Amino acid sequence: MLGTVPEAAREPDAREEHGPEPPAETGRPAILRAEAWRDMLRYLRPQRRLILVGGGLSLLGGFSGLIQPVIAKSVVENLESRTPVMSALIALTALVLVSAVVGAIGTFILMRVSESVVLSTRREVIRRVLWLRVSETDKIPPGDLMSRATADTTLMRSAVTTAIVETVNGSVMLVAILVLMGFMDWVLLLTTLAVVLLGGVLVATGLPQLENAARRAQEGVAELSTALERALGTFRTIKASGAEEAEAEIAERGARHAWQHSLKVARLDSLVGAFITVTIQVAFLAVLGVGGARVASDAMSLGSLIAFLLYLFYLVPPLGALVTAMIRFNVVAAAMSRVGELLRLRTEPYSPAPVRPVPGRDAAAAGRDAPVPASVTFEDVVFRYPGEGPVVHHGISFEVPAAGMTAFVGPSGAGKSTVFSLIERFYEPQGGTVRLDGRDIRDLDLGELRGAIGYVEQDAPVLAGTIRDNLCIGMPYVEEGELRRVVGQARLDGLVDRLPHGLDTEVGHRGTKLSGGERQRVAVARALLRRPRLLLLDEVTSQLDARNENALREVITGITAQTTVVVVAHRLSTVSMADRIVVMDGGRIRAVGTHEELLSEDALYRELAATQMLLPVSEPAATTVRANDILGEGP
Repeated sequence: MLGTVPEAAREPDAREEHGPEPPAETGRPAILRAEAWRDMLRYLRPQRRLILVGGGLSLLGGFSGLIQPVIAKSVVENLESRTPVMSALIALTALVLVSAVVGAIGTFILMRVSESVVLSTRREVIRRVLWLRVSETDKIPPGDLMSRATADTTLMRSAVTTAIVETVNGSVMLVAILVLMGFMDWVLLLTTLAVVLLGGVLVATGLPQLENAARRAQEGVAELSTALERALGTFRTIKASGAEEAEAEIAERGARHAWQHSLKVARLDSLVGAFITVTIQVAFLAVLGVGGARVASDAMSLGSLIAFLLYLFYLVPPLGALVTAMIRFNVVAAAMSRVGELLRLRTEPYSPAPVRPVPGRDAAAAGRDAPVPASVTFEDVVFRYPGEGPVVHHGISFEVPAAGMTAFVGPSGAGKSTVFSLIERFYEPQGGTVRLDGRDIRDLDLGELRGAIGYVEQDAPVLAGTIRDNLCIGMPYVEEGELRRVVGQARLDGLVDRLPHGLDTEVGHRGTKLSGGERQRVAVARALLRRPRLLLLDEVTSQLDARNENALREVITGITAQTTVVVVAHRLSTVSMADRIVVMDGGRIRAVGTHEELLSEDALYRELAATQMLLPVSEPAATTVRANDILGEGP
């Protein structure tokens, strides 16, 4: 299981995305329920040999300790008969040492297994998160996902030492001690069992509340993580708005929830511990009273009573281990329930993108290595985002021919950027078909599909690391000359030359050391480095000045012979030279044509052009402008 992609990530049929969504976990009580045991054993199974060795050594150490009361009885009887006790004392000392050493070795092995289980769980969770379908990430906030991968998986450490080994060892030790106590005196054994069973009933009444409290505490931690992730992701905005106090209150709310429910867990835990202590003390008093009467009546010897009392106190560790195992199991089960919810989210088929783009069919047929431009076709595509949101695309159809530049324009919320999400298969349409080179993209290998596409997102995200790291995402083996080529194409060479370490300069968290325009150019260079057959540019010039916008337009124009370029833009100056422009409005295709054709044929396009002063001098500007519709891109 280690280092592999979870089986659910290797879905044989990508069309399963249209299947029913899995039911959500309801958080029902789960004291030792079969589902939790099954999930736990799945993680423990690869470690079963070490668990057996460690558990066996711990059990051996415990058994060696059980002989000590017998030797103690012999010492007392020898003292009564005035016979030598040195050999018995030496044997007792040796048993203590052996028990301690063997127990320590067993404990270390089990702790090693526990850490391995935590590592294994985290690796599976990490791989599951990174292969999640985009539609699934809309269900759980990023901070909550991080909490499940860190805080919740940490609790898996208790699964080995408490929930499994201590349960088994505690049960075996408990039976062995009860058998030895029965050999000492069956009357005192019945007295002990009566008191212990009464205490056990009282303890059991508090256990069902523990899982719910533990789960709520973990949800509080997740709420805290989500709030901090939100605040740190918009740190400058929060400071500029003076919103530190408000954001601190949101984060502290999660911390308080975790604190309140953790206190409930601690309260229940302490009550259980108190019940156990009282039970043992009452049993001790009962045994002392009944046993004293039996010694006085010569029904048993004083040495036997002392040995029995020692065994009574030997009951404390296994009883405590069993109760602790039940408590900790409920805590672990709550964490496993949250991890299980994540692992049941649907993933994409495991198909890593090729390091180098895959040539088009025409290029392959001609025996050439260079990829050729791809064509894209939408046929009656209907789409709405998961949930109860409105329909984004109402049966749209259009064709993007191979090579050249195609632009999508229209008011905010028209569905322009969603076109890119469907081409990349971030989402699946509810109706219709999206084709690449005439083939349904659902029939294409996902890695091959995305390997042929260069994609620049609307906000041009930059990861923490160096400029080189950001350019080479998904392409670890890139020649220096190739890097310099795309750096020059994206007009980043001036920036790189000024930086103290060139391409190896750190850009800060989310690229905070770069300007918005520099981040956009990094994203463009990253896309160009893939030598894509299809280049998707979403608002790629929104943060560029006029000079760099013109330079990037020249770059785009220069690559349209080898690459199909599709652009979403509000600034019509970016796309006025496009081979074809698709005007969208309200999730429908309104018009298709060149800049000049649309100026004369489409009122909405003329309206957009008028607001940006792109009408010819002789063309009268539209008098009514939908200003609110052109202030930024929606879905």
